Amino acid sequence: MAYIPPHKRHLKDSDRSTPTPESLAPRFNRNVQLRASKSNADRSGKIIYSNYAISRWFAVGLDDGNIDISAAHLKPVSVESIERKTGEKPLILVKNNSDTDEAKGSPWSSIAENVLPDILSSFEKARAELECADSKDVKLSMVARVGKILFQGSPSVNLESVGKDCISETILRNLRKSFNTSVPASYSENIIAEVASNIKVDFADTKDVYYVRLSDSTQPASTISCKCRLKDDKKLQIYKVELNPVRDMVIDISCLDMNLDLRLLMTHKRILTSMTEDEMQSIQNLIDSAVLDPDVKGGLRWPFGKASSGNRYNVVGVWHTVARAYENSSIRLKVRHADRFDFKTTHGEASEEVSLKLKGIVSGLLEQDVEEDVISDKLKDNLSLIWQHFLSCEPFLT
Repeated sequence: MAYIPPHKRHLKDSDRSTPTPESLAPRFNRNVQLRASKSNADRSGKIIYSNYAISRWFAVGLDDGNIDISAAHLKPVSVESIERKTGEKPLILVKNNSDTDEAKGSPWSSIAENVLPDILSSFEKARAELECADSKDVKLSMVARVGKILFQGSPSVNLESVGKDCISETILRNLRKSFNTSVPASYSENIIAEVASNIKVDFADTKDVYYVRLSDSTQPASTISCKCRLKDDKKLQIYKVELNPVRDMVIDISCLDMNLDLRLLMTHKRILTSMTEDEMQSIQNLIDSAVLDPDVKGGLRWPFGKASSGNRYNVVGVWHTVARAYENSSIRLKVRHADRFDFKTTHGEASEEVSLKLKGIVSGLLEQDVEEDVISDKLKDNLSLIWQHFLSCEPFLT
């Protein structure tokens, strides 16, 4: 069946109704799905969802297709950054059967069938919105991230009894979920030393980048990200200014037969190319005020009173990342060390992270009249590669 981009479709009025999430999701009786639509409200002060965003979670690796006491339980783990904020240990979902050496069958095929309708739906809606804008200034991406899905309590759930009681859909629905992208340094080292060559990606580049994140009083729902390089004179040079990514799709997958979980993410972001000289000068003044300091989180600090420019721009965070990238025609693998500091919460953390940009899928979606089976095959190939090479890791959350 050919996949036709929305701008080339001719639909009858009766066909123009927006599909519901239930109508897009295929029957998949061996997982549990929790789907909650997101508004464009910024829940954390950083993350923006589009009005049409799809956000859901499911688990793979359960023989009976149900999450209950006979199949899995929630286990408390130590994650310093979360414990510091909430005072409680988060939880991870684990099988009661500890034999996770080998998953049965080809789980990546089932995952691909499950998520393909969401990918197509999210792309169509993002594409329709972006066609109203200057497409050369907007970047659409699909990324796979590895890490662990963390569950946190809510007033309606007693966390002390969760590990002992029956784990049901209702309990999991009422728990907050987040995705922890931090992985052990030994895992990152193995990706560089062995996996990169095994999956036939070539070294592309190493980038040492400072991201200075700014709030803008004229755009309260967005955050401006300034990408900066360190010049030979130890001054920061801005080379790109963009708005923070808008999430069009977030699918979190608990992979109970593996050590790591998977997040599939589709986003779009706008590069700011039409700023006035005064606007750029105000931002440049903030960047010039930064002081390099390797002893602080994020690697930068600002003298008292210098972290704002008039009543418009304020520094709200800083990241220092060192990333190695490898790529082929289908994927771009990134292994990076990220050191962050959030000015709003005054919390900082450093982490090792591994992600894959699924550029072959995006380029396929952008083709005219592409066959849906082609996208499906690309997705299965990518998920097979991820499952076999990226989801095994020594246990590191205890």
